[in-house]
Amino acid sequence: MTARAGRGEHARFAAAHTLPALVRGFVNARPPAARGHAGPDRPRWSAATLRALRDRHGGAPLLVRGLSGSVLLILDPRDIRQFYAEPVGAPGRPAAGTDGCAHAGPRAERRALDDSVLAAGLTVHPSCGAFLSVLTDEARRLTAGGSLELARVRHSVARAARRIVLGDAAAGDTELGRRPGRSPDKAGARIAAYADLAEPHTLIGRARRHAEPFSGPDPVGQVRQWLAAFDLVPGILLRTLLLLGAHPAEQDAVAAEARAAGCARGSAQGALPRLRACVRESLRLYPAVPDLIRITRAETEWRGVRHPAGTRVVLPVLFHQRDPEHVPAAHVFVPGRWASREADLDVRMAPFSHAGGRCPGEQLGLLVTAALCAEILRGHRVRSVRPLLDPLGPLPESLDPQGIRLRLARR
Repeated sequence: MTARAGRGEHARFAAAHTLPALVRGFVNARPPAARGHAGPDRPRWSAATLRALRDRHGGAPLLVRGLSGSVLLILDPRDIRQFYAEPVGAPGRPAAGTDGCAHAGPRAERRALDDSVLAAGLTVHPSCGAFLSVLTDEARRLTAGGSLELARVRHSVARAARRIVLGDAAAGDTELGRRPGRSPDKAGARIAAYADLAEPHTLIGRARRHAEPFSGPDPVGQVRQWLAAFDLVPGILLRTLLLLGAHPAEQDAVAAEARAAGCARGSAQGALPRLRACVRESLRLYPAVPDLIRITRAETEWRGVRHPAGTRVVLPVLFHQRDPEHVPAAHVFVPGRWASREADLDVRMAPFSHAGGRCPGEQLGLLVTAALCAEILRGHRVRSVRPLLDPLGPLPESLDPQGIRLRLARR
């Protein structure tokens, strides 16, 4: 028999989980002065609601009404592996946005291009040396003011993104990161012009060497997608540095790693395993995409109950990654949990998703974020101006990067 939420549970789920998610998206799109209605307690309300639903229904996948219709909610870790076995998208529907990664798209050739250009699976990207030079240059601008806040970080990361994707000639072209609007042809013409000038190490330069690179995927759309993926980096960077500011011993350890990497050669410069673990732990605590979605392509069975093709299956990633019933020290910053290969394969943890939906830009994203952290920490000590975190107590369940301000002091 299908587990279904009751009328009151539908209302509570919508009020505590679905509606706040919608509000967060609306608030984040508004000017900073207009924000303030997506309070820090909302994720906690959601976690309590999901935990109560799991307890009442024995952990079975639960049909519950969301704002866009019924969804099958995955509440028990035993069902997560089956969730990841489902295809990312459904026939005739783009997969964009389901996992928040740059590979999103209904066509296999787009994924193949991403895998090749982004060097999916390689810890250190083949263009690591050139990318690190770009990041060193932009980090110098980033640390010039003695403090870090979102606007400054966004500016530097956007410049670095344009240089990494399209080359140095595109560094100052701020229009490239905006929506096409009414002149997509003009944007496409500018991207094509930069592509002609792009250095071989850039993403577009690598794409041009790809076998028949643009026979399928749209090059303009692909470049926009790569640039959009970098939009996640400022928030991740600020949260990671904020957490390190609250844990000075860990900050000193990763600063030592950064200094050692600065003296190294080759791939060792970009490896930074301890810093990458800190970034992963930041994403465990504050995932870029709190909920993942699969739309089944065929009839599927969940714990003996059959559901028709087209069922929307939702995995609340934030809930599972911070579930104290199944994750040790769920609300504490413990980057050491990522030291083993097994941790990266743990389906309860999904900083970059799993299986066919795993983000091909995972390693490049880790390289960029960890390298920027390294450039900052190599010569500076970071402390928080706001918010102030308790390193011993449970961490807040949400951190709006708009509200983070860090102070930099020379080491």
